[in-house]
Amino acid sequence: MDTKDFDYELDHSFIAQHPEDKRSESKLMILDRKNETIEHKRFYDIIDYLNEGDVLVVNNSKVIPARLFGHRKDKKEALEVFLLTNIEEKKWECLVKPGRKFKIGSEIIFDEKLKAEVIDITEEGHRILEMKYDGIFNEILNEIGNVPLPPYITERLEDKSKYQTVYAKHDGSVAAPTAGLHFTTQLLQQIKDKGIKLAYLTLHVGLGTFKPVNDEKIEEHKMHSEYYILDKENAETINEAKNKGNRVIAVGTTSVRTLESISRKYGKVQADSDWTDIFIYPGFNFKTVDAMITNFHLPKSTLIMLISSFYNRERILEAYEEAKRNNYRFFSFGDAMLIK
Repeated sequence: MDTKDFDYELDHSFIAQHPEDKRSESKLMILDRKNETIEHKRFYDIIDYLNEGDVLVVNNSKVIPARLFGHRKDKKEALEVFLLTNIEEKKWECLVKPGRKFKIGSEIIFDEKLKAEVIDITEEGHRILEMKYDGIFNEILNEIGNVPLPPYITERLEDKSKYQTVYAKHDGSVAAPTAGLHFTTQLLQQIKDKGIKLAYLTLHVGLGTFKPVNDEKIEEHKMHSEYYILDKENAETINEAKNKGNRVIAVGTTSVRTLESISRKYGKVQADSDWTDIFIYPGFNFKTVDAMITNFHLPKSTLIMLISSFYNRERILEAYEEAKRNNYRFFSFGDAMLIK
């Protein structure tokens, strides 16, 4: 399939630069696959489209303040480090800028509490840094690190909590699982009170989620890998719903990728932890996900390809044009869509 088939025009004014003041008041498009209809609602109306016995599957990964600024010993130049993957306890694969300053053996000083040594360079040009610190790394990171907002968000985020879901628990993502940003604790309680269960998984979102598909044919694209965990209790909650004929509704493409990775691996959902590089595009056979909640995605991205595979490429692109006509906000801090 051609990558250009998943392209669409979007004026910069549609890109949300800040989150809604009240999370659940964002717009919500209801895309009904069976009846081929579109409705326009607010996110708090999501409860009207959830049925008793349904399971909402959410990603409880927490965004770490992965952007660090430092300098070399006896130098005053500004160096930037973006943490990508925790390889071992103190070893991280990182993006660095400017690369020429990060030679093997160089020591980088971020703060009196945190230093690092460049110990290797990957084929992609990423640096492997060995962190040097006393104490608890995440505590130091929370103190001196910066929240790594996507490149299309140019306004400063004053409240870091706005880029975390209310159920974020496990540190590890460098980008938020943004479909979940629309939920409030109050809305989640209302959902539970209606008899809808919540199931939690963890997929640590990598920077590759923003990587454009540059190959002419989407089949040639090399997908990034991300680490996931699903425990036994939550796997059983999902399987119970499937066995009873109730819906499994994935909140976000990260939840979709985790569930379908496990289903493809074992033939069903079960407890598992592994890396996934699953690339879902039209022609994919979904085994577990019955509906999904998602945001509006970048042109020619793997994410718009994923939702196109769940419904229909033409219908998705038509829905995006409808969203523009109705002034929906796009991307990470933007509005939401329920595909059912």
